[in-house]
Amino acid sequence: MSIRLLLAAALCLCAVPIAQAVEYNRVNTTASQISFTYNQMGSRMYGTFGKFEATLSFDSDNIANARTTLHIDLTSIDAGSEDANTELVKPAWFDTEKFPVAVFESSHFTQVAENRYLIAGQLTLKGITRDVQVPVELKPENAIGIFDGELLLKRDEFGLGAGEWADTVVSKDIAIKIKVVAPQQ
Repeated sequence: MSIRLLLAAALCLCAVPIAQAVEYNRVNTTASQISFTYNQMGSRMYGTFGKFEATLSFDSDNIANARTTLHIDLTSIDAGSEDANTELVKPAWFDTEKFPVAVFESSHFTQVAENRYLIAGQLTLKGITRDVQVPVELKPENAIGIFDGELLLKRDEFGLGAGEWADTVVSKDIAIKIKVVAPQQ
């Protein structure tokens, strides 16, 4: 009887899936997206950035060495109207003639729960660099990792919306949503 019990226990142990390291080292920018939402005169507004480059080095067994960078082409903004797009590249906002790219570079990842991370790093926008933290959820599915994150950008900290835009016509907080899609390695 004890041999049967031992065999049954061994079979159960074999049936338990063993967690394996998962690596993501390439970003599919075509499937990835950077969008933003804000309030303007009481209405919720939505926009996207059409061009960006991203790098990712993420190994679930070695979070200490995880890194990511993001270079956003600010001239690729689509805020929903040509008037808004034309205004946002001017000096009062992004000043894309002088500062055409925004850059986020991670310094470290911290795991806060299963498949949830806090990415600390620096965001440089309009020549101003600030430390930021981006909460991210990893959604692994079918050998693809989807990293969903959101950063609440305080536009005053980066000199966005100067002059006539300094009032509260546009909300001071801009929610930046980042979806990075990476195939599993």
